[in-house]
Amino acid sequence: MESIIYKTKDFVAYNKPAGMLVHAVKGFEGREGERTLADIASKEFPEIRKVGDDPENRPGIMHRLDKNTSGVIVIARNQRFFSFMKDLFQNHQVKKTYVALVNGRLLGSGTIDTPIGLKPGTIKRSTVARNMKMVKDAVTDYKVAKVYQQSVLGGRGAVYYSLLHVTPHTGRTHQIRVHLASIGHPIVGDTLYGPKANNLGLERHFLHAESIEFSTPDGNRLKLEAELPTELQKALNILESHQAF
Repeated sequence: MESIIYKTKDFVAYNKPAGMLVHAVKGFEGREGERTLADIASKEFPEIRKVGDDPENRPGIMHRLDKNTSGVIVIARNQRFFSFMKDLFQNHQVKKTYVALVNGRLLGSGTIDTPIGLKPGTIKRSTVARNMKMVKDAVTDYKVAKVYQQSVLGGRGAVYYSLLHVTPHTGRTHQIRVHLASIGHPIVGDTLYGPKANNLGLERHFLHAESIEFSTPDGNRLKLEAELPTELQKALNILESHQAF
């Protein structure tokens, strides 16, 4: 269930659950009658219906999260703030931080600076496919918070998972998912870019927008945070019961 994290006369910030579209996308992902976050926000704050570059389809929407990515998202309540935030995003003055659990053992920190494009005839993005369309620069920083070791049933070895804090510096579709998969560490539960199954009982990918930070029009610095959803915390609890280092 979506929840309001913070609101002012200029914007409202939600904690979007996994499984909910930010806004309707004609002919893609959504089912007929499916409620989007934009639908909910427009009902609670009707003025949003007149805000944005395309208010009919994306009222107040300044940035997006994938359908199965949870976390904080900000929606503008007036055109002035929409334009203000659009400028911040275009000038890379908004800091977004995600938490991701990936397959494999990853140590330290790093930057993935690799262009991303659309694979011909698919909805998948890639860094290496031939004849990619709409190729754009993409930069992602990551820092490892913890590495987990999970014993395989029967004691015949172990599998590793790494918990990361991730900061994208560009806003490409599927950017974090594609970049982490490109270095051999796909996000757990991401069936599009990684294994089809996982040992943690996840029915979604483990990617959560935990915070967004920006300067408000009055010059104050604001950081908004979204709590980790129950299903992701349960997955970490399973791993915490094993060895972590």
